[in-house]
Amino acid sequence: MDSSSQDRNLPASERKLKKARDDGQVARSTDLSHLAVLGAGALTLLAFAPLMFERLTLALGRQLSFESSSVMQSDDLLNRLQIMALPALGACALLGAIVATASVASSLLAGGWTASLKPLTPDFSRLSPIKGISGLFSKKKLAEIVKMSFITVVLFVLSTWFLSSHLQSFAMLVLQPSSSALRQLMDWIVTGMGLLLLVIFLVAMIDVPLQRFLHRSQLKMSHQEVKDEHKESEGNPQLKGRQRARQRELAQRNSIQAVPRADFVLMNPTHFAVAVQYDEKTMRAPRVISKGADLLAMRIRDVAKDHSVPVLQSPMLARALYAHAELDQDIPTSLYTAVAQVLAYVYRLRAALRGEGPMPGDPPAPAVPPELDPLSRHNRSA
Repeated sequence: MDSSSQDRNLPASERKLKKARDDGQVARSTDLSHLAVLGAGALTLLAFAPLMFERLTLALGRQLSFESSSVMQSDDLLNRLQIMALPALGACALLGAIVATASVASSLLAGGWTASLKPLTPDFSRLSPIKGISGLFSKKKLAEIVKMSFITVVLFVLSTWFLSSHLQSFAMLVLQPSSSALRQLMDWIVTGMGLLLLVIFLVAMIDVPLQRFLHRSQLKMSHQEVKDEHKESEGNPQLKGRQRARQRELAQRNSIQAVPRADFVLMNPTHFAVAVQYDEKTMRAPRVISKGADLLAMRIRDVAKDHSVPVLQSPMLARALYAHAELDQDIPTSLYTAVAQVLAYVYRLRAALRGEGPMPGDPPAPAVPPELDPLSRHNRSA
């Protein structure tokens, strides 16, 4: 069955979450960004309110005092406008920088940093009317509708209460001096901003975990998708088996260069060849440093003869070492005795060639456990 027809009721895997993050899809809370922007702006205004009030009162007192000569000179009025405008522009720039920093910090706090250009890539599937209509009935859209309805109701109630309780004060504002009116207006702004921030704070505390839940819910997987991902991550067993066999073959071909360092080579007599080395100062046990089958076995034999490395015939031991010993690894402990017999014969042979003793007799026929001989196991199974 196609995965698209199955219910996506399994949680998203870490691999899918990481892929979504790489594509720029993370849980973002717009309400948290709104809280950061409004909160940073409000705190900045509140921190600089006394200074701003003092400077504004002083500036208004100066600029609203006119002389007859000032009215007649247009340049003087332009200078007055510049004196009032430039500090205001500087304050606005500082406020904008603080608010932008808070907005970026809130986005990083909610979803972390992601560097992806995929969200900017044109996606013509979004122009599909059918897809657009289906998106109107998603969980995310439903949550947005409920959230916006709640915010609208709460703000309407608070604004109605605030205006009704201060309506008489608003009407009397025009009768107060400018300094008192500005102070009263600042108090109202601070109170209204505090109520607005309280509402947005409550909504953001709900929206942040809600967006994470909706994001993971949108990335849920079907059983078929989990199977496909597991197969993709683990790889095709048959393909991996062929790759490992190819790697072993390449390693065996490259190991021919190590044959001159071997103490002896065992053959079977033409199908398998195994080169064994043992150094009692650096090795705990003998090691197979090269092995091969068929044509590669013949190549190992020829290299060994060219470098005067003894080549012995021991079919069972050669098959066992080829099947169970890895390159440049200690041989299995169950083959220690058999390999030790061959090493002892090789040492006597080398001593005789140096003229330090008599020539040994026939090469040994070491006993090999039947379960280690591939041919014996094949015959028993047959």
